[in-house]
Amino acid sequence: MRGFIQTHPFHLVGPSPWPFFTSFSLMNLAFSIALNSHNYMNNNFFIFLNIFIILYVLTLWFKDMLAESSYLGDHTLAVKKGITQGFYLFVVSEILMFASLFWAYLHSSLNPTMELGMQWPPAGIEPISADELPLLNTIILLASGVTVTMGHHALINGNRADTLNGFMYTTMLIILFVMLQGLEYKYAPFTLTDGAYGSTFFSLTGLHGIHMMMLAMMLLVCTYRVYNYDFTNQSHLFGEVTMLYLHVLDMLWLFMYMIAYWWGS
Repeated sequence: MRGFIQTHPFHLVGPSPWPFFTSFSLMNLAFSIALNSHNYMNNNFFIFLNIFIILYVLTLWFKDMLAESSYLGDHTLAVKKGITQGFYLFVVSEILMFASLFWAYLHSSLNPTMELGMQWPPAGIEPISADELPLLNTIILLASGVTVTMGHHALINGNRADTLNGFMYTTMLIILFVMLQGLEYKYAPFTLTDGAYGSTFFSLTGLHGIHMMMLAMMLLVCTYRVYNYDFTNQSHLFGEVTMLYLHVLDMLWLFMYMIAYWWGS
């Protein structure tokens, strides 16, 4: 009988094909982007196909994790602590990745070379006004931080209706932010190929935009889980890490607005 008794609080996962499929599809995505960038392929079919496969596999993987958490009771306090620590490390890696892009932007802007015309923005480039769409997007992001915090407090206090409203409003605000960011890109007076200014600006804001799309998907899952009674006032780890992710992206956007839009223009 002793072999059937677990004497530790950790969850030992069973064999899963999802890590293999995820890594294989990520490798295919990297190959397809590289081949497309060097003109070995003249269409984006394989790029979008691999993105769809990654999202599909991650959906199946996360579905298994949600079942382990909500229905099987495998996520003990020790498991939740480990997941939280892992997410903290993920956030640190994200901040360091954005720090490298801020470094690239400031390297060119603080000391413009002869090739840039000894000025920033370089001659011939009309920067995006910080008082228009970027300012509106900043207000939207700050508002999303308020609504998600209200939803979090309602969740802790056991108020399901206000929790659902908080996550729904936050999701709509993030989707609106992504749409306005796309509108800004559509009418931007410069492109990614316009020297150091275009490449650093679009790399910085574009990477943030991709993360906002991921955040919108996470918030949609949170909204569904609140609607499905998966979260309780004592156990809502996925909601907590989603809120942390939103606040980190809000903070990064504030630095981005001040450096790339206001000071950099």
